[in-house]
Amino acid sequence: MNLPQSDSLVPRLVWLDESASTNTDLVAAASGADAAAWPDFGVLVTDTQTSGRGRLGRSWVAPAKTSLAISVLVRPGLPVETLAWLPLIAGVAMARAANALLPEPKASVKWPNDVLIGRAKLSGILSELLPGGAGVVVGAGVNLFLTDEQLPVPTATSLALAGAADFSVDDVLAAYLAAFRELYSTFVQHGGDAEASGIAATVAAECSTIGQPVGVELPGGEVVTGLATGLDAGGRLLVTRDADASSFAVSAGDVTHLRY
Repeated sequence: MNLPQSDSLVPRLVWLDESASTNTDLVAAASGADAAAWPDFGVLVTDTQTSGRGRLGRSWVAPAKTSLAISVLVRPGLPVETLAWLPLIAGVAMARAANALLPEPKASVKWPNDVLIGRAKLSGILSELLPGGAGVVVGAGVNLFLTDEQLPVPTATSLALAGAADFSVDDVLAAYLAAFRELYSTFVQHGGDAEASGIAATVAAECSTIGQPVGVELPGGEVVTGLATGLDAGGRLLVTRDADASSFAVSAGDVTHLRY
């Protein structure tokens, strides 16, 4: 695959004709005997992923050559408590890439790891810490050319279905990598301080979850409804409960946008 725009943006880019999971492949490569060959912002990508994984053990399924699976290795050297911002940064980057190709900007970030066009899912993000904390692999799956008949679920969409036209794999990949690297570099330059770097404000501005009534399924199975009001310093979602107006921070759990 010829990817001149994308190749020019990163220190190493490897295209795979097929991969079970680009995240699994990159975690293994970046933590194995060849780890030194994978620098900060090395990228592994394919348009045919056969066993993609999403958050909470879900699968990411798409017909061959209709979507991209992109895994980016980052070695930020930051405190572990700052790393929850990485999938949010990647989500903003993917939303910006999509909006650059759409007739009108419609893509937004759904906390903590999805990119939506309207209420339909375009992309999902999955971050994985390398063994020993030597880096993080940030994986993103994005639907490019899927038709209505090819959608895995009715709540999904693709760039083509959303109105993007005359775009290539390289256009999408380069737009995503450029936006991700710019945001990531700013974050690292400020030592992972989301407030000082402006990342917290950027994510909040592009996160459609904030201001929405939400349902939160907590790890223990309890479902809480309330209003998403913002993000805390660690990137956790702040929610005010419907039941008693108390506020709590969500670090893990399934969040659904509700319609009241």
